[in-house]
Amino acid sequence: MRTLFELLSQEGAEAGGRSGEAPAGFGDPYGEYRAATLGCGVVCRRDRRLLRVYGRAPRRMLNGIVTNAVPDPPTPVAAGRDMGAGDEGEAEAEEEQGAAILEGDASYGTILTRKGRMVTDLVALWLGADEDAGIGLEVAAAAGAAVRERLVRYLPPRFARFEDLGDRVALLSVVGNRAQDAVAKTCGRAPASGLAVLCGGPLAGGAVVARGLEQVPSWNLWVPADSAAGWWRRLREEEGGAPVGTEVWRTLQIEAGYPAFGADMDDTTIPIEAGLGDRAFDHGKGCYTGQEVIVRLRDRGRVNWHLRRLRFGEALPLAGQELFQPGVERPRGRVTSSARSPRLDEVVGLGYVRREVEPPAELRLGSGEGPPVSVEER
Repeated sequence: MRTLFELLSQEGAEAGGRSGEAPAGFGDPYGEYRAATLGCGVVCRRDRRLLRVYGRAPRRMLNGIVTNAVPDPPTPVAAGRDMGAGDEGEAEAEEEQGAAILEGDASYGTILTRKGRMVTDLVALWLGADEDAGIGLEVAAAAGAAVRERLVRYLPPRFARFEDLGDRVALLSVVGNRAQDAVAKTCGRAPASGLAVLCGGPLAGGAVVARGLEQVPSWNLWVPADSAAGWWRRLREEEGGAPVGTEVWRTLQIEAGYPAFGADMDDTTIPIEAGLGDRAFDHGKGCYTGQEVIVRLRDRGRVNWHLRRLRFGEALPLAGQELFQPGVERPRGRVTSSARSPRLDEVVGLGYVRREVEPPAELRLGSGEGPPVSVEER
């Protein structure tokens, strides 16, 4: 049985294909971009990590740690087939198993320090029908160690424990105008929002399918690592999905104005600066770490920096490069990420800009005399 990374190598994976490394591309970035926008693309991702929180009261314990409210458990809606994907040499036919498909909500949020700085952004999603199956925390891979340290500190083992699922699961993102049909045919469900748990979830040989970026038609599939190659093959061969690398995936995120932890957000970021105030917080829930800072900013304060969409024309900036106003000595912003957009035919990016610079505005890259940079709302 071939592994997923052996399949990726055969697909022509660049700077990837080895165990633990996601392919940056497959040799045809414009073709990958077309597939990921006009057709159906499949991305192997390693930028996110899945943790499982379980026990007597994991939901109640997590609600004191995360800024969002953990949603209600998913409920059965249909019977579905066994989704454990086979490989070459195995029978192509798959038997009906009658396992329930569960549907429910997923919620985006963060974990904060007491000073309101980000530990990670996250998505809370159920891995099964109840707390014994566990609640999944999809977190930034770059923040994995910090998240584990927080959970060790704040989760009382009597009520909740956690495990890092690490290499036991794999993340595939399906993206493009045809992605919904491909996911629906492969999985039996392509939820317009929230998630679907198939055949007991990834720890039981099934999967969790969750809606991806709101601004881009995409779905995230958490599947067992040992059957990830079969899922990839089914999406590729049966549904016509094209292999897409992480560089194109990141271009889509930047075009959509979506900040990535580790690039556009880190442990110095207050989530209000990144524009997460309306998305990552449930202001009606109980207390969570860092709440006092967020409430103070919401009710009486303001932040000095705001994450903005940037357009550079033909200039290709470096991450961390500063932005200036002509005649003003001190920098007015900094670039966090950039990519060439085939759709816009120019370089676009994200970066933090002083609150006094109200978009639409123009700054300069590197100095007051540098190339012009358009500053836009996200």
